[in-house]
Amino acid sequence: MTRDLIPRIASSLVLIAIAVVATWYGGLVAALVVAAIAAAVHLEWAGVTEHRSGPALPFTVAVAAALVLYGLGLPMVGLVLGVLAAAVATITGPRPWRAVGIVYALVLGFSLLILRDSVDHGLAAVGFVVTTVAATDIGAFAAGRTLGGPKLWPAVSPKKTWSGAIGGLAAGVLGGWAAAAVLEPAATAGLVIVSILLSVVSQFGDLFESYVKRRFGAKDSGHLVPGHGGMMDRVDGLVFAAAVAVVVGVGHNGLGDPAQGLMVWQM
Repeated sequence: MTRDLIPRIASSLVLIAIAVVATWYGGLVAALVVAAIAAAVHLEWAGVTEHRSGPALPFTVAVAAALVLYGLGLPMVGLVLGVLAAAVATITGPRPWRAVGIVYALVLGFSLLILRDSVDHGLAAVGFVVTTVAATDIGAFAAGRTLGGPKLWPAVSPKKTWSGAIGGLAAGVLGGWAAAAVLEPAATAGLVIVSILLSVVSQFGDLFESYVKRRFGAKDSGHLVPGHGGMMDRVDGLVFAAAVAVVVGVGHNGLGDPAQGLMVWQM
């Protein structure tokens, strides 16, 4: 287990460092990094669902461009471009997988950029979400390999266990709370509940990606990230968690500042 866990932790720390640097600067710098990650995810999605990335490359460019436009202060133009790309993919096929891949990559990108857009809470919100997901992933891997036991959902992911899911949840809550305590002066116990939700959702995201890979007979989405395979293998939980984080933030605080709605809870 140690041989597999070390590169997994190392790659997680590298990706967290990149995310922290990009999030610290915000604006166009963050958008460029997020666009690169989303583009890699989309290319890998096409490689899995279409068995080659070339035909989907124009849509990958559209995904990246939509997110860069957000960073340039043109969020609605970026959103329209993304919607148009998904619509064209729906028409041209292969249906529904090419269009779903575009939405999948854009949900990741736009969710992170929307959270970062907050002047007062953007850095904390992104750090909280990313750390919760990374801690969940590492905790699930370590607990599952160490304890084993009954399988979580063998038809979708034969290696995942209930012990891994519970260990991931515990690690995600601890990691998320630790990140919030460092990054958010207004952090309260309410964020523990949010971290539980995000940890659970991130594990569903992992299962969804496992289903897609199993559906198309792929073991990994790629070989870009040591210990994980491809970029999509690394951020599968983050796609779902970031999207739910935005929904929670909007539901709690409205459209004005979703990051504040996510991070500030009066107890």
